[in-house]
Amino acid sequence: MRRRRAGFTLVEVMLALVILSVVVLGVGAATARFLQVVTTSERSSAALQLVNDRLEIVRLHPDYSTLDSTFAGEEAGFPSLPDLRRVTQVVRFGGTGQATDFKRVTVTVSGPGLLAPVARTVTVAAP
Repeated sequence: MRRRRAGFTLVEVMLALVILSVVVLGVGAATARFLQVVTTSERSSAALQLVNDRLEIVRLHPDYSTLDSTFAGEEAGFPSLPDLRRVTQVVRFGGTGQATDFKRVTVTVSGPGLLAPVARTVTVAAP
């Protein structure tokens, strides 16, 4: 007659370790993906804020005739986002009369960490 011993066999311990390893790796992978999504989302929000800040300044600019010279161009080296680049384009369309004189201002922010460049456009009419 055999006596039954208390404890786990080597096969049971190995199987438990394999299951535990799969669970830990799965949680690690999910956490890494979550952090990547959060980082990308934060960068996109920051880029959108850079776009909206520029458009708000353009809207509040008092001199319509100097929109081109004041805002058109490229900026980089923002203190908290040094690798992002903001490009502002000002295109005049329509005639020179008050009823048909418009400027279309497009602001685009691009850089690493963004899934795609963030761009917004606003149309400003002559006063």
